[in-house]
Amino acid sequence: MTTIASLPRTTPAAAPPARFRDLLAAEWIKTRSLRSTPWTIGLTLLFVLGSAAVATLADKAAPSGPAEFLPFDAYPAAGYWTLTLVASSMGALTVVSEYSSGLIRTTTVAVPARGSLVLAKATVTAALWTAVGTAASTGSFLVSQAILDRHHAGVPMTHPGVFRALVASALLSPVCALVGLGLGVLLRHAAGTMVTSVFTLLMLPPMFSETDRWSAEIKHTLVSAAWNRLIEPWEPDPGSRAYTATVPGSWLVYTLWPLITVALAVLVVRRRDV
Repeated sequence: MTTIASLPRTTPAAAPPARFRDLLAAEWIKTRSLRSTPWTIGLTLLFVLGSAAVATLADKAAPSGPAEFLPFDAYPAAGYWTLTLVASSMGALTVVSEYSSGLIRTTTVAVPARGSLVLAKATVTAALWTAVGTAASTGSFLVSQAILDRHHAGVPMTHPGVFRALVASALLSPVCALVGLGLGVLLRHAAGTMVTSVFTLLMLPPMFSETDRWSAEIKHTLVSAAWNRLIEPWEPDPGSRAYTATVPGSWLVYTLWPLITVALAVLVVRRRDV
């Protein structure tokens, strides 16, 4: 009589934890797989470039004046307010769309390191919107100067004040996109996140003036006010009664807003159930 030897029990090997570059690849696939992403970016860029052309053509003083940098022709408020709105909304949608669909539960089961997940989303979002912002900033400057060149009023990129305005306008998109992403993690609700982003980035700054110190100090901590200061090539009038923001302070605002919102998002997502 023969006996069958019992085989030793084997335990399934645990899957290795996802590396950060794997998370980046996954988030990039999610972003580019959405059909609305290229259309939204393309239409936004077209609107920004078109607004620069319209603003330059409508500026009757531009052809007759000396050749100087006209920041609000190259970077009109209408175009860059729209860019701010779209970037913050798209940044928020990278998070709130997963919360609304319930996909976030599957994602956090596959990747328990929630902080790393948020940082991967932030990295992909920042890279994408830096590229978009650079294209918009460079394109709108070139469009405006091409129109002004017909009247010999265009300036090169080496003209004083141009490079700072170009960089500030290029970085406005990733700053707003990261703010929207951070608010999306904190609020987890699409409508609430959109309203909060629009109010904070676009509606709040005009409520404060620069004639009173307390009001000016609040205004100077906001992103759109910092952008306005950074694209201005002129220095504040010493005899003016207004309290004007400083250039280093405006760059600091650009740095702190995305850092603080993303840091809060990482902290909250680690402590809160999905």
